[in-house]
Amino acid sequence: MLIGMLFALAAGLMWGLVFVAPLLLPAYPAALLSFARYLAFGLIALPLASFDRARLAQLTRADWIEALKLSTIGNLLYYLCLAASIQRAGGPLPTMIIGTLPVVIALSSNWRDAKRDGRLPWLKLAPSLALIVAGIALVNHVEIEALRADANADVGRYALGALLAVAAVGCWTWYPIRNADWLRAHPDRSPRTWATAQGIATLPLALAGFLGFWLWNGLSGASFAMPFGPTPALFVGLMLAIGLLASWLGTLCWNEASQRLPTTLVGQLIVFETLSALAYAFVLRQELPARATLAGIALLVAGVIWALRTRPEPLAAEAHAG
Repeated sequence: MLIGMLFALAAGLMWGLVFVAPLLLPAYPAALLSFARYLAFGLIALPLASFDRARLAQLTRADWIEALKLSTIGNLLYYLCLAASIQRAGGPLPTMIIGTLPVVIALSSNWRDAKRDGRLPWLKLAPSLALIVAGIALVNHVEIEALRADANADVGRYALGALLAVAAVGCWTWYPIRNADWLRAHPDRSPRTWATAQGIATLPLALAGFLGFWLWNGLSGASFAMPFGPTPALFVGLMLAIGLLASWLGTLCWNEASQRLPTTLVGQLIVFETLSALAYAFVLRQELPARATLAGIALLVAGVIWALRTRPEPLAAEAHAG
């Protein structure tokens, strides 16, 4: 149990790094950050693919098309929206919005897959949803007050950042549900092989995006210094670190935790990612969170844990109870 908890904590600490790069590289366009992160991950996935050559060869053309769709939306588009959101709204609010993902995914699955997986009772979910909304509202209130106190702040830019965070949630709500559909339809296939296939599928997309951005940057006469921008060592180092630690090692640690802990507990421990990202954001700001922000974080964590402790009920039992 302890080892599983430590693996989950390690995964959360590494996943929180993806929220740091846009704050450390504010001059870099979000599109470039997304393409570069997954270019690094794709290059890291290449040697991993050599160990799975035989199983990868069993994937059909339809499987590779599905992997391409998952990579496009769950990797590139998701991180594009997230990076752009953080650069416009700062770290805390987008992190809080992304922190609702476990519950949003559960709600979406509740609506879409109730016949297959059972239905979560909506009345039992209401308190947790109220806690989450209250938590996000508190953090948003603190950030808005800080913007009002800053004469140079752009409220419209902040609002756009919040909307982009919602779009990121949409991308990563679609991804795990669609990914689970494929895994359930192919119980004979290895999840590790499928993860590697998605990494390989991401590589040409990320490379094409990176080269396309470079070409567009030159043709438009933009002053951004390609290929690695104004701080190349920091940029390359961060992209490689995120590609290795967040995309590969973080997932490995999470899988190790999942093998050791009950599923109900593992779902709750994903809050380590949210807490890590918030901690990193305030360290970079060199300030302590306001009391209202801490209260909002506590409400969000409580709401997510409450929701994940609610178990689905079979539709037959629900109908019988009615």
